Amino acid sequence: MSEEILEPDLPIVDPHHHLWDRSMAMPRGDLPPVRHGFENVMRLAPRYLHDELLADMKRGHNVKATVFVQCGAMYRAAGPEHLRVVGETEFVNGVAAMGASGVYGDVRPCAGIVSHVDLMLDAALIDEALAAQVHAGDGRFRGIRHSASHDDDPNVLGPLSRTSPGLYMADRFREGFKRFAAFGLSFDAWLLEPQLGEFLDLARAFPDTQFILDHVGTPLGIGRYAGKRQERFEGWADVMREIGKLGNVAVKLGGLAMPFPGFDSFMRSRPSTELADEWRPYIEVCIDAFGVDNAMFESNFPVDLCSCTYDVLWNAFKVITKGYSDEEKAALYAGTATRVYKLDLS
Repeated sequence: MSEEILEPDLPIVDPHHHLWDRSMAMPRGDLPPVRHGFENVMRLAPRYLHDELLADMKRGHNVKATVFVQCGAMYRAAGPEHLRVVGETEFVNGVAAMGASGVYGDVRPCAGIVSHVDLMLDAALIDEALAAQVHAGDGRFRGIRHSASHDDDPNVLGPLSRTSPGLYMADRFREGFKRFAAFGLSFDAWLLEPQLGEFLDLARAFPDTQFILDHVGTPLGIGRYAGKRQERFEGWADVMREIGKLGNVAVKLGGLAMPFPGFDSFMRSRPSTELADEWRPYIEVCIDAFGVDNAMFESNFPVDLCSCTYDVLWNAFKVITKGYSDEEKAALYAGTATRVYKLDLS
């Protein structure tokens, strides 16, 4: 679907995308039946590297820079287990260096890097892994993401059902977080709407750490929550308002094109106006709760490709913010991301 680009001059810093090459792991011949909506991501984008990202950045919107976020890409195949994650930062930093060369124009992909360290490890291993990540990032490493997403219904997360319940409340995780907090890095959190109380407790316990809550807290409308998204909306909104009061949490406005909310637009390539109508209630609650200085629009690509192309996604956001002031838009589309992730875009 092709659309005229709205507000093409508005500067954008995309604070959440991934890079990967999983094409070698894709089965040959006919693909197996899709068991969960998330598996469509691998069908649509088995490979998403520098060329694919750059093509999206140049689809008409004024995307100036991006932040890469952890997705388990290019881990080292050998060496100490706790240091294999460093391979992701080494890989992404190479992509960032390509952009910084200027060869590809005035864009800065992966100006910030968010990778991973397992905070359930022993303290000495956490320290070593974090130090290695900072070194590998060569000035671009900004923090980690340690996801806690879990639901007792395996149909909710599908292939992403990999975490035990209550991770952020576990004593061992909290001990590891203390080691992490000492490094002064930011912490990206991905978990599901029913778990938001756990995130609220964690963010309160570490007021000096910069937290970023991914994907508006991931409201649910599939699995055992099918048909219940609307009745759960106010409960989600109440917790988001409490989180927004903390001051040390920023929220990413996006991720609603994933299968988890169960919107009608999933895998149906709707125009930006229809996407805006679906997403607006969640986006507006978050902006109201966190303020424009702690909210940032994200692409979550290539995952959100399941519902729309990169240009249509940013159009949908711009439809939602049509009545916002220039100053508010400047924060939501670039300023907050640049400040929270401490990006040097000079």
